Amino acid sequence: MFSLLEKSRAPGARANTALQPGDPLPLLPPLPRLRGPGALQRWRERGIQWALFFAAASSIAITLGIVGVLGFESLSFFRQIPLLDFLTDTQWTPLFDDAHYGILPLVAGTATVAAVALLLALPVGTITAIYLSEYAPPRVRETVKPFLELLTAVPTVVYGYFALLFVTPILRTFIPSLSGFNMLSAGLVIGVMIIPYVSSLSEDAMRAVPMNLREASYAMGATRFQTSLRVVFPAALSGVASAYVLGFSRAIGETMVVAIAAGMQPNLTLNPLQPAATITAYIVQVSLGDLPHGSLGYQTIFAAGLTLMLMTLVFNIGGHILRQRFREKY
Repeated sequence: MFSLLEKSRAPGARANTALQPGDPLPLLPPLPRLRGPGALQRWRERGIQWALFFAAASSIAITLGIVGVLGFESLSFFRQIPLLDFLTDTQWTPLFDDAHYGILPLVAGTATVAAVALLLALPVGTITAIYLSEYAPPRVRETVKPFLELLTAVPTVVYGYFALLFVTPILRTFIPSLSGFNMLSAGLVIGVMIIPYVSSLSEDAMRAVPMNLREASYAMGATRFQTSLRVVFPAALSGVASAYVLGFSRAIGETMVVAIAAGMQPNLTLNPLQPAATITAYIVQVSLGDLPHGSLGYQTIFAAGLTLMLMTLVFNIGGHILRQRFREKY
């Protein structure tokens, strides 16, 4: 008995021969064998895979190295200075004959400058992001956003002298008792510096909100302003929180602006009208090379750096918890 394939090839056979009961299944020609990638391509893919792995592992190794150096040098410092004195003493004079090693004045200065910066950057950056995401025409958005992000390219030294020579004299016209070096002008300029971080990341998060949420809000009679504040902003809260965390980390890590405009005087005060020193400004002051390597005064920069890293870590963990709690999946 011929197979169906053979019947289709027989002279005079019909093109659509039906398969009769008892006939064997048609024989299909074997599929062509696919050739796999060559040896050179496989080695190339494997090399790219290992390169990406080492690039990812290097960031972890660098982070562990930084933590290790800070921890090792700080351990040498805390062998001579009790941890309780470091956390509770209200004076920071490690370079004086009557040395005190209380970190509270530096923490207070860092927190005050960061608070002033965030009070300016968070509202302005959020409002800018809402405008660019919900109100601005595409041409305006494509023009304003690059110019706004250009603020991040200005050197921080320029910002420092801008705060000292321009912002401070303007503030003294309204506050005559304002000191020439103060945390207010430094904090305001740092706030201007971090506005692009907050606005750009927040705008990206708001633009990622699905359009059907906006359309549903409009269908229920909400205005654009109500939709922006009650629908888009809560839906993008996890991304906005990431922008806030980045802005805070940038504010407490700023060095040159506070070193130039804030005065580098370790005073335990939360008054932004007074001069003060921050942790980063003190690290710059000691790192100029005047102190011998391995001395107690030199090791204070590692203890201060460890404190700054822990402050940033705590805030980042809080931001991560906030993002996980309010994260929306679409």
